[in-house]
Amino acid sequence: MSKTITRLFDNYADAAAAVRALEDIGIPRHDISVIANNTHGEHTGIHKGVNEDGEVTAGTSAGAAVGGAGGLLAGLGMLAIPGLGPIVAAGWLAATAVGVGVGAVGGAAAGGIVGALKHAGHTDEEAQVYSEGVRRGGVLLSAKVDDSDLERANAAVNTAPSVDIGAREASYRANGWTRFDESAPAYSIDEIDRDRAIYGLPPRN
Repeated sequence: MSKTITRLFDNYADAAAAVRALEDIGIPRHDISVIANNTHGEHTGIHKGVNEDGEVTAGTSAGAAVGGAGGLLAGLGMLAIPGLGPIVAAGWLAATAVGVGVGAVGGAAAGGIVGALKHAGHTDEEAQVYSEGVRRGGVLLSAKVDDSDLERANAAVNTAPSVDIGAREASYRANGWTRFDESAPAYSIDEIDRDRAIYGLPPRN
């Protein structure tokens, strides 16, 4: 049996550190997925889709945040998912979100990123908050791990500071948010930076 562990990060560097920690303990690249908001344009490159294995099909992205990263991070590609705006992504979750390699009951047919997260085993509430977090500038990391690796995998991703999802959801709701709306306009650079300021975070560069 396997379980999905997911974390939301406010900074790409923290998510990258968590990815590398998972790779270091032997979690296969194809079981790890990253979806990062790219509204600020930190990452550049060409991307034409993801294949059945969740791999980038047209080159890789490059940028200061990616640098010379190897493994999964070297395969980040650019695409758009409804409600999130421009993103860079790699791995199975992005593939599911755009409906690749998933039947009519999953992926895009089930609601894009929310449907992909629910397909991976998250509750609707969790999926809504994680998706909104990416919309507001965050980086989502999900990994499928065997039960025998669950404790080590959680310890690995916890070496990097991630968002307290419960607290973040409460903050969203206190400001009138009710659910992720994939038909809503993507957040602008200014909106993302204003939202980050609420949590004492510097603007994205």
